Amino acid sequence: MDDNVKRKIDLYPDEVKSLLFKIRDAIFEAAKEECLGEIIETLKWNEPSYQSKNGSTVRMDWKDKSPSTVSVYFNCNTRLVETFKEIYRDTFHYVGNREIIFQVSGKLPMVELKACISMSLRYHKIKHLPLLGA
Repeated sequence: MDDNVKRKIDLYPDEVKSLLFKIRDAIFEAAKEECLGEIIETLKWNEPSYQSKNGSTVRMDWKDKSPSTVSVYFNCNTRLVETFKEIYRDTFHYVGNREIIFQVSGKLPMVELKACISMSLRYHKIKHLPLLGA
């Protein structure tokens, strides 16, 4: 794990840390299942960020101003969240065209979340496909 990312996540409450580690695990599992090779883990905009060679960045974070939620961010200049809304309309709570929000105390819809993460990490290879090949 990247040291800067670890230090950042360690600042969060335990319940938040646990959720962020589950999301992080989903990112690496999706990358492994898709044989995407190395995932670059770093801080972007002071948020844990994940990038594959042919993909779009996935970021995640928790903010003091919204203590009961965690967000996963996708590039707003892509069709990613538009596609997620089409496929998983009622599964997630969306904010605009870049963010999915999860309740800290809620259950993660892991299958659907991993599918979204996978689409992001493969974005440049699938962006020409209808519904990103989902």
